[in-house]
Amino acid sequence: MDSPKCFDRSLPQTLQIATILLYMNAILTILFSPGSPLLLLPAAAEAVGAFGIANAKRWGYIMAVAGAAFPLALLLIDAASFGVSFLSLIFSSPLTLIFEIALLALLLHPQSREHQKIWFH
Repeated sequence: MDSPKCFDRSLPQTLQIATILLYMNAILTILFSPGSPLLLLPAAAEAVGAFGIANAKRWGYIMAVAGAAFPLALLLIDAASFGVSFLSLIFSSPLTLIFEIALLALLLHPQSREHQKIWFH
């Protein structure tokens, strides 16, 4: 039985970068969030999902996608509830929006999906 690892260099580049971004996003959210459980839950899902991806677990991939999609959905719902247009959302928090979209795009990239279908268990 292999020992658990935090990062797997044999993963495709898309999953390697996504794993690093998941860990970074989880750490930054935990450090700089106001302590709201609504924000800490996706951060925990991202960290656990990154660990699962590094250990080739399908549940890790699913948890990482859910953890990455939840903050993006919250950001878009928050903008819609205050009547903010998408264009003003881009200008108000462009780095957060780009980061969340990039993370989700890396996880849902065809190369990442194919790799997890074939190699994850």
